[in-house]
Amino acid sequence: MSIKKTSRRDFIKISAAGTAGLALANPVLNWVPGFLPKHEKPLDESKAKRFPTFCEVCFWKCAGFTYLNNEGKIQKIIGNEDDPHSNGRFCPRGTGGVGMYYDNDRLKKPLMRVFEDGENKFKEVSWEVALDFIADKMKVIAKDHGPESMALLYHASSGSYFKHLLKAYGSKNIAKPSYAQCLGPREAGFVATYGAGISSPEPTDVKNTKCLVLIGNHVGENMHNGYVQEVSEAIDRGASIITVDPRFSTIASKSKFWLPIKPATDLALLLSWIHVLIYDDLYDKKYVEQYAFGFDELKAHVKNFTPEWAYTKTDINPEDIRDSAYEMAKAAPAAIVHPGRHTTWYGDDTQRTRAIAILNALLGSYGKKGGWYFAEKKKVPQYPAPAYPHPQWTWKEITRPTYKSAGTGLANDLIKASLPSNQSEHKIKGWLVVGTNLLSTIPDKNQTLAAIKNLELMVVVDTMPMEITGYADIILPECTYLERYDDIRSSQHRYPNIALRMPAAEPRWDTKPGWWMAKELASRLKLGKYFRWENVEEELDWKFKQMGTSLEEMKKIGVKIFDKEKDLYLDEGEEHFFNTDTGKIELYSLDLEAKGYDPMPKYTEHAQPDENFYRLIYGRAPMHTFGRTSNNPNLVDLMEENKVWVNPKVAKIWGLEPDQEVWLENQDGVISTFSIKVRVTERIRHDSVYIIHGFGKSNKLLTNCYGKGIDDSELITRIKIDPIMGGTGMRENFVTFLLENPHKKEVKS
Repeated sequence: MSIKKTSRRDFIKISAAGTAGLALANPVLNWVPGFLPKHEKPLDESKAKRFPTFCEVCFWKCAGFTYLNNEGKIQKIIGNEDDPHSNGRFCPRGTGGVGMYYDNDRLKKPLMRVFEDGENKFKEVSWEVALDFIADKMKVIAKDHGPESMALLYHASSGSYFKHLLKAYGSKNIAKPSYAQCLGPREAGFVATYGAGISSPEPTDVKNTKCLVLIGNHVGENMHNGYVQEVSEAIDRGASIITVDPRFSTIASKSKFWLPIKPATDLALLLSWIHVLIYDDLYDKKYVEQYAFGFDELKAHVKNFTPEWAYTKTDINPEDIRDSAYEMAKAAPAAIVHPGRHTTWYGDDTQRTRAIAILNALLGSYGKKGGWYFAEKKKVPQYPAPAYPHPQWTWKEITRPTYKSAGTGLANDLIKASLPSNQSEHKIKGWLVVGTNLLSTIPDKNQTLAAIKNLELMVVVDTMPMEITGYADIILPECTYLERYDDIRSSQHRYPNIALRMPAAEPRWDTKPGWWMAKELASRLKLGKYFRWENVEEELDWKFKQMGTSLEEMKKIGVKIFDKEKDLYLDEGEEHFFNTDTGKIELYSLDLEAKGYDPMPKYTEHAQPDENFYRLIYGRAPMHTFGRTSNNPNLVDLMEENKVWVNPKVAKIWGLEPDQEVWLENQDGVISTFSIKVRVTERIRHDSVYIIHGFGKSNKLLTNCYGKGIDDSELITRIKIDPIMGGTGMRENFVTFLLENPHKKEVKS
């Protein structure tokens, strides 16, 4: 009898015996919408026990309090009134965070990949066995290839402890997918212009602005809490909103100008606005003369980028381009051209963000009230430990020769360094994957899978059985943020502030916090001197005391605000040094020029859809944070699946009806695994379709979201790389409709 050969790293389905079966045997409570067990009364907050936390549902990390009911069970989360991220109010996602804790589909025990009966399986093991296995493998990798061959890919608060572990081990090959897949271009663009990035929360003075320009920025659908609140208040007081979007988004409905731009032509509009500000003499002359470098070069560069020229690219009426530019100038310097957050679109994204940065400079808004303020952040001290060993090489040797303005490690470059085809001396042999589903977040799934199969070790730390967990050697089940301590949240804002997250309940099942895992691994790797504290409370208390508070105080107040050391805004005529080559705002970037890039943004043409194909645009819903929440019981109750937005003209051509199920096929012949329902709406251009990201999960253990809607990421196979910082532009993919199930097997007669 022949035995079927299997790869050592085939996808393994996590069996019910290893996860969900435990939930059935020991449920904490029967789930009902609204977090409440059926017998529970509304909570009396004045009598309830509460614990400070900050949210992990999205990356705004609003601070609040977790409340327990009369039975000592977690019942609700409420915002901390002292927190500048939330102002005491949580969004639907934040209040729904309780659902993460009570989700019975969670990972529950450490799981190890084993080969039995001719196939790969996951086997429940003890924490001791799992951690010993990981440490032994890491020792072998360090001996055979050097510690630099281990990489950390993370997107969770607990990643800070794994970063500390990996640096102590001897590797700085660390990356957040969000840099190359989301924020990187705007950081590189602003660094090239102002000598400083933007970071988060963005230091935009929305609460005082008179004009806010949003380009593909879905405020009210992305629920960045304090930002959304400030935009709402700005609308109430009569601030002008200018929205550029091929879709009539929520914020477009509140705007004075909605410019339904032809996708991939944003840079043409931005250059035209720059032209109008300069050639119609609307820019802030005193500000530009004092603070900017390269104005004459910029003026010559944009001479021919008139609104009439831009109309031929963008489909936007020249009069609307001119009027919206005048609207910004009228409000200046209390005007903001917002850079957005997800900025990896078409491959020229750093230059697009450069144009946004230049517009703000021409308006004189950077460092001015109603424009951009100077944020401050409290530095968190590191607990005493030896200096890290010096690596022989880092991500810089992999990335910087090609992407000279990359600010951090690129997840996709570390993945490429893990491929069997990598012939360079810089090879990655093991991954620690913490709180990120790489198969959904990193474009080019096949490349990621090829890299995974070439690894000697892959450890996945997560709370849920995501797609990535099925390829791990070891799965470590992390308890949710409501059950653990994490490192101090210190974030920039108008005033420096810090927040504490502490457990409100014991971890369910056999889950553990990330700090504990990192400390235990350090002990096994003979790196205990880097984790000298006995427990995380000791470490946090030491840090807090260096910052002028204590763990005891922070348990009571949750958030602490500190005095500013510098002014929020520039005074009229005040001298200011920008961290650029010239010490000024570089409209003409000497840094980019020296690196061989265009010193000023240039418009480039991008591919447009073929006949019967439509540009795939993706975005967010106010009750979900992509795939992070698509299985959350409470949030699924608010929205359980995505739909594909289709213009009525397109629907008529195809004969599509509302809620009709279709499959999508992209330009490379990739077909969606599942079907999706149609939403026929005037709110989308005829050349595009729109899908909310994070649905269409293929893991059956995610019982609340399996097979509901489609996963847009599997249709994103064409990637346009930003040549300046390596961002992965994902909006040059096109789809068509399949009206019959393409996966239906024919029945032979």
